[in-house]
Amino acid sequence: MSKAGSGRDACRLYLISPPRVDLSAFRDTLASALDAGDVAAFQLRLKDIPDDELKRAIDTLRPVVQSRNVAFLLNDRPDLAVAYGCDGAHVGQDDTNAAAARKILGDLTLGVTCHASRELAFDAGEAGADYVAFGAFFPTTTKDAPIRAEPEILSWWSELMELPCVAIGGITAENCAPLVAAGADFLAVVGAIWSHPDGPAAGVRAMNAAITATR
Repeated sequence: MSKAGSGRDACRLYLISPPRVDLSAFRDTLASALDAGDVAAFQLRLKDIPDDELKRAIDTLRPVVQSRNVAFLLNDRPDLAVAYGCDGAHVGQDDTNAAAARKILGDLTLGVTCHASRELAFDAGEAGADYVAFGAFFPTTTKDAPIRAEPEILSWWSELMELPCVAIGGITAENCAPLVAAGADFLAVVGAIWSHPDGPAAGVRAMNAAITATR
């Protein structure tokens, strides 16, 4: 998962799964979303479930994602990402240490949550992260996000570093323009896709249209 092209003008969509899914139904929903427009990555984020259930989810959804040349990333668990054929893992500040995750993942993709902290972003880069994630930029009901980030941190990072940055937190087609303009390489979205009134495919189309309009 990397920036496309030579500039910082190739902002792309990064889908994160809903916190709970019905695998049989979601497999088809995910396929239709990925077929609706450009998507760089999909992160499977299912908290507090047994490893055997997580493995079943990976085995069900990973082929859908990878067959479309989209990166399949696993939240929190670099060990299972390696064991079950994922393209990488994303870790938060309370999850596996970034340096330890880097060792586990080898050449696979590592993303690290950095909230609104420049120091955490530098630390993640030094630990070998392939991208850093800043947020939340807007109110979100997906997860507890007491720290609010401002678009300026994306501008600062993109001007200073080549390492890609992901913007996350309450992002929609209606509010994403300032983040794209500030230099986000990827927009990580949940509700804007899976809760779109016209369905996830329409959500993907709307997000890509908003990105293109800003770019």
